[in-house]
Amino acid sequence: MILNTCLNSSLKISASVALFTTVTVSCSGKTTDSIKHPNIVIILADDLGWGDVGFHGSSIKTPNLDKLADAAITLNRFYVAPVSTPTRAGTLTGRYPNRMGVRHVVIPPWRDYGIEPNEIFLPQELERAGYKHRTVIGKWHLGHSRKKYYPLNKGFTHFYGHLNGAIDYFSHEREGELDWHNDWESSYDKGYSTDLIAGHAVECIKDYASEDNPFFMYVAFNAPHAPLQAKDEDLLLYGFDPSKPRFGKGDKTGRGNNQEQTFAAMVTALDRGIGQIIQTLKDTGEFDNTLFLFFSDNGPDVGSSGELRGRKFLEFEGGVRVPALLSWPAKLTGQRTIDQAMGYVDVMPTIMDILKQQSTAEFDGISMLPVLTGEKKTIERNLYLGLGAVVSNEWKFIEKGHNPKMKMDSDMLFRIDTDPFEQTNVIDANKEKAAGLKSFVQAYDTIQPPRPLPDYGYGQEGFVTPKEWKVTED
Repeated sequence: MILNTCLNSSLKISASVALFTTVTVSCSGKTTDSIKHPNIVIILADDLGWGDVGFHGSSIKTPNLDKLADAAITLNRFYVAPVSTPTRAGTLTGRYPNRMGVRHVVIPPWRDYGIEPNEIFLPQELERAGYKHRTVIGKWHLGHSRKKYYPLNKGFTHFYGHLNGAIDYFSHEREGELDWHNDWESSYDKGYSTDLIAGHAVECIKDYASEDNPFFMYVAFNAPHAPLQAKDEDLLLYGFDPSKPRFGKGDKTGRGNNQEQTFAAMVTALDRGIGQIIQTLKDTGEFDNTLFLFFSDNGPDVGSSGELRGRKFLEFEGGVRVPALLSWPAKLTGQRTIDQAMGYVDVMPTIMDILKQQSTAEFDGISMLPVLTGEKKTIERNLYLGLGAVVSNEWKFIEKGHNPKMKMDSDMLFRIDTDPFEQTNVIDANKEKAAGLKSFVQAYDTIQPPRPLPDYGYGQEGFVTPKEWKVTED
């Protein structure tokens, strides 16, 4: 059972005293002007594409996200890195991932690597602001080989989930060993991982809501990332016929009749879990004063980019522009769409601005609070996308030669505000603009990582998986 583990774990690790701020707001259902710092809930999907949600026109059933989109802020131009680990690192630090040596790579199971202790993570700053409970649930993917890389050494007070990516949804194994944890110990909870992640988040919210303290939750679902596995009850929503063959060879646990059917079922399960989290926030009276942010870690692998060009691993829009929603009814009322270019490295500086707290970290991102509140319509900025790419409100530049998967014959410049599908390279008519953006890119591309980045497969041969992914080295 997972019930009541959240509160107990947090109490053992942190004894911070809550700090409060006074904010004058107009919020439904509350008459007081004195409101504590908002709860902060960040929901991260894995490999969910622009075209994989109902509010972007998908046929996949995502009723809970669609309902949220009808009442919240749609971040129409929210950018991330084109792969998983860099996005997670940048979200939790406000810094470009090449500063941490993970610009374009994920951390594979056989790699002794992680985000070093000198990086300041969001929950460490939130502890200073009075957030006693700072919880990560789901996929970590920022280092697993040493304890110094673990979330409980990055400012989090409670961890429930898995250290590696691409675990089995039913057995919770990676490379043949159980990768499911509750704080420092192995967890033997049974069930579909998407359900377990959502269920644990629900129980934690119930525990934390009983206290007069704001809480922070980072819920990183592994869905709908491979392996493609879904529950039969969700597969049936998409025409699954158990009398017909399941796709693929070997172990077919959770596979439907085809990949598309299975992927859709996984997305629907993800949406249901998000809906359970939202409903629990409402049931406990915490939703109005919760800053709730949802986005995907990169573009799709199996799923859809919609009409956007490209997909996962690429700096074209389909690889780095993702579905994103933000809700905070106590301060940000009404449905609207924001076309400001913003992204993952802006999350932490924006939160620090909301809390009116000076960070001890040096950010690459900037606060988007003035745009979110309507104080400013836009903020002029360049957002580095890695591997030779940069985007602004009006322009997007990609330098050839950085990402071989892009197969570019020349540098590219797009008027991205009017050409979001990147159909027309306008570099010849705008050489001065291209040169300026190229200089911006090169300044960041020259940043040297803390240590060299080996190929993904380096270290795989001869690797022995640790028992239940437990390590002893600090």
